[in-house]
Amino acid sequence: MSSTILSMEGVTLSFGSKRVLDGLTFSIPRSETFGFLGPSGAGKTTTIKLLTRQLVRDAGRITLFGRPLEHACDADYDRIGILSDTSSLYERMSIEENLRFYAKLRGRGAGDVERLLARVNLIQDRSTLVKDCSKGMRQRAALLAALIHSPELLFLDEPTSGLDPAARAEVHRMLAELKSAGTTIFITTHDMAEAENVCDRIAILNEGRIAACDRPASLTLRFARNRIVIETRTQGTVETTKDAAGADTVHKLLAQGEVLSIHSDEPDLEEVFLELTGREF
Repeated sequence: MSSTILSMEGVTLSFGSKRVLDGLTFSIPRSETFGFLGPSGAGKTTTIKLLTRQLVRDAGRITLFGRPLEHACDADYDRIGILSDTSSLYERMSIEENLRFYAKLRGRGAGDVERLLARVNLIQDRSTLVKDCSKGMRQRAALLAALIHSPELLFLDEPTSGLDPAARAEVHRMLAELKSAGTTIFITTHDMAEAENVCDRIAILNEGRIAACDRPASLTLRFARNRIVIETRTQGTVETTKDAAGADTVHKLLAQGEVLSIHSDEPDLEEVFLELTGREF
């Protein structure tokens, strides 16, 4: 069995005269949480729609579960869960009724519904009609609908949008458990802290191409500045460089008992994003 769950190689897609994806290339191994970041309109949701056969590429190669996408069958898509901006919950059904419906649709019993509702703090709201739910309640219910059949591959498009910090933290714990159990997760997010905490690797999409793809820590180190910042007892903030002269400065301040803290000057993921794309989210 191939260790690569999905991949894209040289994929292009245009809408009319506008090139949306331009030679997109990446691969995702089994049990990885892969973050797909980019400015609004960069092609993130379009990529998910290609991978889930909602759109058809112009050129390039896409594989799913180790074989060409065009050979994928219904059984392959039964192994996938999707949370997107078009995820459907039935407005005039309650949260619990929706989950029981999706469990039946996926050929699963309703035994996990209670556990899942409790996991995202929806037990008390289980009988609430979806049309009366807050955005956060809808988002949590839609996530559970995507998880109801224990998918091997999970596509999450902005999964914590509209959630409060406690609910967001619980979703992150769920994702960590799913990954540990072998689920492969493809996630788009505008939350840089979320990407840094949840993802094994991050691809940054810009103008239809991947500008960088690496572990979050490696991306930030790649853009590290040649600067060390030292907070001292009596001399205020001292800045020096990452070289022999800087080492002498640090040694001298340590010998004088001046050092309160030392920080190397690495950018955060948001700064890396802006450096690579030149755009806000």
